[in-house]
Amino acid sequence: MIRKHIEFKGRVQGVGFRYRAKHAADMYGTTGWVINNPDGTVTMELQGSEEQIDNVISTIENGFYIRVDAKDVTDVPVIEVEKTFHNKG
Repeated sequence: MIRKHIEFKGRVQGVGFRYRAKHAADMYGTTGWVINNPDGTVTMELQGSEEQIDNVISTIENGFYIRVDAKDVTDVPVIEVEKTFHNKG
């Protein structure tokens, strides 16, 4: 199991990004969170296998209206007790 911290840039707010992220995370069995940032970016942490995380990101990026121009991805420590994916607001 791994955990990724991802900042998405582009047309990622006001287009259903967080809703799609929650749906995709639940569909692929990952945990973590997603939040809109004041600067127009969206930050997300995803935890699961590499394949699960790749599938979640691909599902988000292929959503209607969403356009990801860039993403910054860093590895972060796994949170063993985390059981769900949630929207932080």
